[in-house]
Amino acid sequence: MLEVDKLTFEEEVLKAEGYVLVDFYGDGCVPCAALMPHVHALADQYGDKIKFCALNTSKARRLAIGQKVLGLPTITVYKDGEKVEELVKDDATAENVAAMVQKYI
Repeated sequence: MLEVDKLTFEEEVLKAEGYVLVDFYGDGCVPCAALMPHVHALADQYGDKIKFCALNTSKARRLAIGQKVLGLPTITVYKDGEKVEELVKDDATAENVAAMVQKYI
């Protein structure tokens, strides 16, 4: 799982070829912390098929707003730099994230 920030997001996500899953999380976000081990497990399992990244929105607020991330946690899949699907807040469950990943592998 690659940790990206406001300096590396464009290169690692928006300019990447193929599918990239981004876990947008924040400091002190309890649902984010609960979901993170599940996302890391998916990264371990499918990291050879989809690129997995995480972005701490507490350190990159403008970037998060620019990506229309208005609630946390947000799990977003990009393809060739374009957002193709996302799960936000209550929809961002371990089961839903796993199902979303299955669509793109």
